[in-house]
Amino acid sequence: MQIQKYSIEFQDSSFLQLNKHLASVGYSMIFVLVDTNTKKDCLPLLQSALSDYNLNVIEVEAGEIHKNIQTCTNIWNALMEFQADRKSVLINLGGGVIGDMGGFCASTYKRGIEFIQIPTTLLAQVDASIGGKLGIDYGNVKNSIGLFKNPSAVYLNIAFFKTLPRAELLSGYAEVIKHALIVDKSYWEQILNCPNIDKNDWKVVVERSLQVKKSIVELDPFEKGIRKSLNFGHTIGHGVESLSLETDHPLLHGEAVALGMITELFLSNKILGLSDEHLNLISNFIIKLFPKYNLDALSKAEVLNLIHQDKKNENGQVCFTLLEQPGKFKINVHVEDVLIMEALEYYNNL
Repeated sequence: MQIQKYSIEFQDSSFLQLNKHLASVGYSMIFVLVDTNTKKDCLPLLQSALSDYNLNVIEVEAGEIHKNIQTCTNIWNALMEFQADRKSVLINLGGGVIGDMGGFCASTYKRGIEFIQIPTTLLAQVDASIGGKLGIDYGNVKNSIGLFKNPSAVYLNIAFFKTLPRAELLSGYAEVIKHALIVDKSYWEQILNCPNIDKNDWKVVVERSLQVKKSIVELDPFEKGIRKSLNFGHTIGHGVESLSLETDHPLLHGEAVALGMITELFLSNKILGLSDEHLNLISNFIIKLFPKYNLDALSKAEVLNLIHQDKKNENGQVCFTLLEQPGKFKINVHVEDVLIMEALEYYNNL
């Protein structure tokens, strides 16, 4: 499975490429999946760009809490009611939730219709829309039901970032930091020297992170080896994120990944010998960007249980991707529960 074509364009060029794609294929029906946010903020841009086409809009509620089988049922029902056939296409206009869930629904509807990803958040543009991972949360475990399938195309346009609150930009920036830490030491040092994200050239940021993820995914599309490096920060991060969704203070995905990176840096220090200097430097950098989350509001036993349910685990053992140093990672590191609990305490005491 190779990564399909990507259009990384500034301003309106990506819409021109999308028009050409639709004209060349000649789909029988065009559907657009939006959530309550992207319907208001992003859909008008797309409708204006695709004014020659009849777009059938399917709307779902926004947020990770709705990334479940019931919402999928609603999407499938809508496709059925519109009498969508196998020559239809579903355009997923939104962040990671819309892309993951929309792609999953398209790939399973009538054994698969084509889908196109138009990610509207920084997080989705640098991470979620790339690599063909699709799925939903089930049984309180993130992305536990799903499949690998590439979209027909992905069109990126940073104009959508103007619709994002700062918290959403920060959420995406966590994945940018992750990309730099696992494989690009020079990029990490560049990020470290520019702590004010408002000074970023987002086009440059997206392109550089896209290059990192694209190169990894093309080498290992089904996550058998090197692609596991992209899970840095996600094993503990996913567990905390899932539980937080049941509280009055749910975490955004990137906020959970930031927490996960700090805790997994602690594990890297204890197990792989990541230096104290790097542990303190990186942890302090991340904690200044992302508001500290009160882990005391969650049951650490339940967090641990969810970590044990993580889809990346093998043979009953929790598998982590950890850092030996910035730019050098190790996959499939088995970690005992007692160290995971110590990592959570390390974060709590920062």
